[in-house]
Amino acid sequence: FDIENLYFSLVCYLFGLIGFWGSLVFYNSYLPDVAFPEQQDRVSARGYSMGYIGSVVLLIFNLAMIIFPTKFGIDEGGDKANALLAMKISFVSVGVWWILFSQYTYYYLPKGVKRNKVTGDVVLNGFRELRKVWGQMSHNPTLKKYLSAFFVYSMAVQTVMLVATYFGAEEIEWGSEDAKSMGLIVSILLIQLVAVAGAIITSRLSEKFGNIKTLIGINCVWAVICICAYFVTLPIQFYITAGFVGLVMGGIQSLSRSTYSKLLPETNDTASYFSFYDVTEKIGIVIGMAIYGGIDQYFGSMRYSIIFLTAFFLLGIFLLIKVLKK
Repeated sequence: FDIENLYFSLVCYLFGLIGFWGSLVFYNSYLPDVAFPEQQDRVSARGYSMGYIGSVVLLIFNLAMIIFPTKFGIDEGGDKANALLAMKISFVSVGVWWILFSQYTYYYLPKGVKRNKVTGDVVLNGFRELRKVWGQMSHNPTLKKYLSAFFVYSMAVQTVMLVATYFGAEEIEWGSEDAKSMGLIVSILLIQLVAVAGAIITSRLSEKFGNIKTLIGINCVWAVICICAYFVTLPIQFYITAGFVGLVMGGIQSLSRSTYSKLLPETNDTASYFSFYDVTEKIGIVIGMAIYGGIDQYFGSMRYSIIFLTAFFLLGIFLLIKVLKK
């Protein structure tokens, strides 16, 4: 391994992120096209649930291949060489997985509205579309208020999701490196599996109590989780916390999307509106991670960063209450 491979890997990672985050805009924007408003909470929850299940299946397969490479016919003459080749094959398997399952999407989903040919102004046109959507939101104050609340609490949610493994690696007393590696893998699987149930349960709660009230309740749970995480030191405590994170992670993601979809005005250009939704989320990630990292550097511990995220959930609750009153 040399530094030149690192730079090439980062470039591949960059393009992978562009493709992934770009695809989510269209993935989300299909929700109002394939489901009536009264169906959107359940359909959104089912979409996230299937995504979590798929990620767990592929992750378990790849982990098994890395841990037991010889059982998969991988024999490079040493444990380290075998594991390295298994990791490379895992990346290829992810690409094949995406290609295969995307064909179902291409075949069955509506083709959408045909636009003009792509030109050199595609980036500028994207910003113009975002500005156009922002201008149209002045006629929909409820949607605008909700998006403000989403921006605030999503900032904290996405930050927790991104730093959860780093927090576990640095702040939990695992006892050994092997125990740490296995513990983090178990935590990731636990979060993904519990998130399936969380998304489904949340959709049922929204039918009974309404979307905004349910989101307020989920944000309250998130705030409590952040406070409890400050005191977590043992692996069993971390597993329990990870379980609760998964429960509310799946719920808040699926319900936030369906709530936004329900508040959209009558339009055929749902992609532009969901592009604005995703840009809002990504800006929140940048700000949230910057604040998290700054607090971590200043105090020398991630625990203070986690406890600070509670403020964003509390502010999100306040803004959601304003939406509810509206």
